[in-house]
Amino acid sequence: MSFLLTLLLAVQVIYSSPVNYEVTLAGNFGEPRPNHFHGGIDVKTGQVEGKPIFSIGDGYVSEVTIGLYGFGNAVYVRHPEGYTSVYCHLKKFTPQIRAMVRRQQYRQHQSEGSFRFRPGEIPVSSGQLIAVSGNTGSSQAPHLHLEIHDNVTWNMLDPLEFLGDIVQDNTPPQAHGFMAYPQEGEGVFNGSGTKSCYGFPGTSLSRKFTAWGKVGFGLWANDYTETTYNNYGVRHTQLLVDGLPVFESDVNNIPVQANRLVNSWGDYEHYLRSHVWYMKSFIDEGNDLKILSADQRRGIIDFNEERDYRIEYVLSDFRGNSRTYSFTVTGERRALPKGKTCPAKNLLRADRTSLYQLPGMQLRLRKGLLPVTTALRPQVRRQPSALSDSYSFALTSTPLVDYGQISIRLNREVAHPDKLYIVSDWGNGQYMGGTFKDGWVTGKVRELAAHYTVAMDEEAPRVTLSGLSGGVLTVTIAENESGLASFEAFVDGQFVLFERVGKGPTFRCRLKDTPVEKTGTTRELRFTATDNRHNVRQVTARFVY
Repeated sequence: MSFLLTLLLAVQVIYSSPVNYEVTLAGNFGEPRPNHFHGGIDVKTGQVEGKPIFSIGDGYVSEVTIGLYGFGNAVYVRHPEGYTSVYCHLKKFTPQIRAMVRRQQYRQHQSEGSFRFRPGEIPVSSGQLIAVSGNTGSSQAPHLHLEIHDNVTWNMLDPLEFLGDIVQDNTPPQAHGFMAYPQEGEGVFNGSGTKSCYGFPGTSLSRKFTAWGKVGFGLWANDYTETTYNNYGVRHTQLLVDGLPVFESDVNNIPVQANRLVNSWGDYEHYLRSHVWYMKSFIDEGNDLKILSADQRRGIIDFNEERDYRIEYVLSDFRGNSRTYSFTVTGERRALPKGKTCPAKNLLRADRTSLYQLPGMQLRLRKGLLPVTTALRPQVRRQPSALSDSYSFALTSTPLVDYGQISIRLNREVAHPDKLYIVSDWGNGQYMGGTFKDGWVTGKVRELAAHYTVAMDEEAPRVTLSGLSGGVLTVTIAENESGLASFEAFVDGQFVLFERVGKGPTFRCRLKDTPVEKTGTTRELRFTATDNRHNVRQVTARFVY
């Protein structure tokens, strides 16, 4: 490596603030959430929309997305230092960006999607206004969600590493409790072979605990700042036994495709019952998150001597504010309980591809989709009068790391098999795709507790035109089966853009913003909506403009 390259790598990149007021956070990077890590920081906007948003560095707008990933309206700025900053939940863009996006929308005949730009098309400077804040997408309240990604790997990076001292923080993380996880058939803690939790009334527990055999630990902890009452995820955690590290986590540089491994690092089962995350201080056999490291026993402690073991947790935030918690566990020899047994045919291993079959169903999970070896609890609902039987594989929520494949046999022939698809009944019916071959429909699976069955969609989306009012055309689209795939609209054969109103199914077209000139004559609107099974609804209406 050259001296110059070494020097460049050693220089920390510092960007400017995305807002022009003191930054307080509603959420920090890497907070554990069901099925994903929080991929950025949430900057408060005072519960209002319309705050100016600035580029944090020099670069160019490489992409704008509308209606994707729950981001609502989002701007991507690519920086020459090798990073891309992403600004999400925006209300609107600056006129220059809006004009370039609109040109792409008309070129692609779509109002929502991804719109990409080449270097030089929309250059921006550090501190340049690019948008105003909003509440679009899956946002629950007005705020700015800011992400930073590595341009090569697209890994998610902690934005606070790049934003200098914009967040005031002299408060160390705080632990609330720990969980003991005796390994099934191999360990006990306080005389029990089941997991149990204990509070941290202080940093050093006087109570002594007993253990024998193999036991893992988990921690419930949060980070805080002095400027707000919000709680955050903990950046750095270290577990030591008798002064030696056995586990460490550093929540930064997370691959996007590893998002759902948060359910493996955290105690997902406990979270569903309590909405409290205990993050494990050991690594599941199929969890390859690079932000976690452990000793050769994956962080599981073997209490195999009759003596005192000193257990310490060291927690710190991105500023280096640190706090240590400790307790003592005494090795106390005792018989270990027997582990549970499960039929081998229902046991899916984490270290290999699994093929599981029931009459009329085949489930295929490639290696890596299960972070732990999992015992299935299959349920089959016989439905002779339906298109297929219904299948489920777990009694409680069991999410996969990514999509697996499920094939279900039809109970009867249908006239239009291209209209068939797999539906996941998990809260509400979710479209999981579908291809038909030789009496079977194959689609996706991602939650083992959901019920999967074959559905058919032969009905086109319902489209309601509200006519012209104040120079605005309004359309509402209802699609409750396979889901809306696309729509487009034309006035007198000329494409016009309809944009979503809020978070609902209503779309509006402001004719003054379209290429259609106002002439006071009768015009014809033709609106076409297509669902995921290629059913098409086309409606027309006449109006004077």
